[in-house]
Amino acid sequence: MLGFIIGIIAGAIQYWILVKFTKAVAGGILGLKTVCFAIAQFFLPAIILSGCAFLLRESLLFAGIGMAASLTILAISLFARSTKSGAPGTRKQRPGTGD
Repeated sequence: MLGFIIGIIAGAIQYWILVKFTKAVAGGILGLKTVCFAIAQFFLPAIILSGCAFLLRESLLFAGIGMAASLTILAISLFARSTKSGAPGTRKQRPGTGD
C-alpha cells in the first residue's frame, strides 16, 4: 500500500514536470530550466523505482502501477478539460451550417 501511494505521488510530480517541459518546448523556450525539466523527467522514475526496490521490495510493483495510473488519469483529465473548454486549435462545428 505504501508503494502505491509513493507511486501516485511520484506520477503526479512526473506529470507536472512533463507539462512544464512540453509547454516550454512548444513555446520555443529552450533554456537551462527546460533542460533541467528534461533531465528530471528522465531520472525521476528510475530514482523512485530504485528506492522502492532497495527499501520496499514487496511494494515495487504497486509503485510502478501507481505511477502509471496517476500519469494516465491526469493526462486524460487534461485532455477532457482542454476539449471541453474549447482550447486553442480546436474548432467546434455548428449543426446545420456545413462548417
